[in-house]
Amino acid sequence: MSSYEPAPDTVPQAKASPAEPAHSSGARHGGPSPARVGTVVWGLIVLALAVLIIIGQLGIVALNGTYVLIGLMIGAGAALVVGGLLSARGRDKQPTTGKS
Repeated sequence: MSSYEPAPDTVPQAKASPAEPAHSSGARHGGPSPARVGTVVWGLIVLALAVLIIIGQLGIVALNGTYVLIGLMIGAGAALVVGGLLSARGRDKQPTTGKS
C-alpha cells in the first residue's frame, strides 16, 4: 500500500466544457451508468413474487399459480419492451462519436 497523497494544490480539477453540463455523467466518461431496464424489470418480478407469496400465505386471497405466472410474464414482457423503446429513444438523441 502506498501512503502517497498529492498536495491539494496539485490535484487537477475537473471542469465542465460548455457543450457538456457539469451534472452529466455517462458510462463513456467513467461516471456511474444508469440502471439497465432488464435489471429493474427482474427486480420488480422478484418483489411481485414475494408480495404474492406473502398474500397467499396470509390467506387474504386464494391465488392460482398458473394465472400468477402468466400475469407476471405478460407484465415483464411489456415492461421490457416499453423500457427498451424508451431507452432507444433516449439513445437516439445523443450525438454519435463515430466509434463502434
